[in-house]
Amino acid sequence: MQWIKFMYRQFLREPLWFKILISTSLLLSILFSSSIFSDNPFYQSIAKLAAAIFFCAYGIKMRRNLQTSVIFFALAVLCIYLAWHILQNSWI
Repeated sequence: MQWIKFMYRQFLREPLWFKILISTSLLLSILFSSSIFSDNPFYQSIAKLAAAIFFCAYGIKMRRNLQTSVIFFALAVLCIYLAWHILQNSWI
């Protein structure tokens, strides 16, 4: 619970452009991964790329804590791979 409070307080102290980037990428990730867009792999790929932007932005922000930063970057790489894999399989 303390970690969630820390992340929330950290989010409130961020500049406006960062809040917009994080909020938009999280919203796009949730929206395009919903069941409404589940038939089109292009939208699923956009959802994964938005999640990668979210994780990468927090990985850069948390670079002082090496373990947390590596976890966020690993999740970003995983999301990019999944987006690429979804698009590659849809074109075959």
